[in-house]
Amino acid sequence: MKFNTLTIEQRDLLLKYLEEYKFNTYEYSFLTLFLWRDYCQVEWCIYKDALILKKKDYLKGAYFMQPLGISPQLLPELIEKLNAVRQRDPSFKVLFGDVEEPFLLQLKDLYGNRIKFIEDKNNYDYIYDTQKLINLTGKKLHKKKNLYNQFIRKYEYTIKDIHNQETHEECICLAENWLQNQKIKYEELVFELEGIKKVFHNLDKLNVLGMAVYVKDQIAGFTLGEKVNDKMAIIHVEKADLRYKGIYAFLNKTFVENYLHDTLFINREEDLGISGLRKAKLAYEPVKFVKKYLVDIGIN
Repeated sequence: MKFNTLTIEQRDLLLKYLEEYKFNTYEYSFLTLFLWRDYCQVEWCIYKDALILKKKDYLKGAYFMQPLGISPQLLPELIEKLNAVRQRDPSFKVLFGDVEEPFLLQLKDLYGNRIKFIEDKNNYDYIYDTQKLINLTGKKLHKKKNLYNQFIRKYEYTIKDIHNQETHEECICLAENWLQNQKIKYEELVFELEGIKKVFHNLDKLNVLGMAVYVKDQIAGFTLGEKVNDKMAIIHVEKADLRYKGIYAFLNKTFVENYLHDTLFINREEDLGISGLRKAKLAYEPVKFVKKYLVDIGIN
């Protein structure tokens, strides 16, 4: 198997597989893979008309994502091939990562008690009801609604689409300043900034939606997201200048209302085990979490 580094030029080829798979987590979006390509060292190959994606990070080591487009009859053969690749590469800790429940059940049916798996709890996706994010109804979202109202009362703001050169340069500048102001510059955040730059430099080739907010001609925040099907959208990036009180509440509500209102659910990705991020995501009352698993298989 010869693996290739993921590039923007392969988008159409990979979308043939990614769009066929009705994924529940954000991991199988091309935009996700492109945004985090360098941090996760994303590579791919085609084997018997199936897409094989390989990732690597400093915590989980190398692993394969679940194969897309493989026929059930060929799955055992493919897993033997992948296991052979894994045996030659000591950076693998497990065979599969980012596994969604339907594929886990398929593996259980095939391999029974030879399957070893754990829930990847720090990487559960947070799923929200679209209309609740727009309307901010209910006691638990009252604080968010207050912050939104404070923002619209206090500031003279304008909303701009990100698809022009001046706006996207100012978004990149804001993202750079945001990172500079972080007390702890996690490695993920440094790579995220580079991924954000790549996304902005390839806006015309990506299915990305975006919104920037300006206060008196100064950029105050921006959001990047996408619709992945008729039910779900993903919020990939939110960055804002905290000097503007309520800016995040405004960004979240307004972006969903203006761009994603015709979906049922909003996926706001995971919390990575970071307590502050977990607290922020829980504050918006997720309606469910989508589990992801790490899986190993004992091959006879």
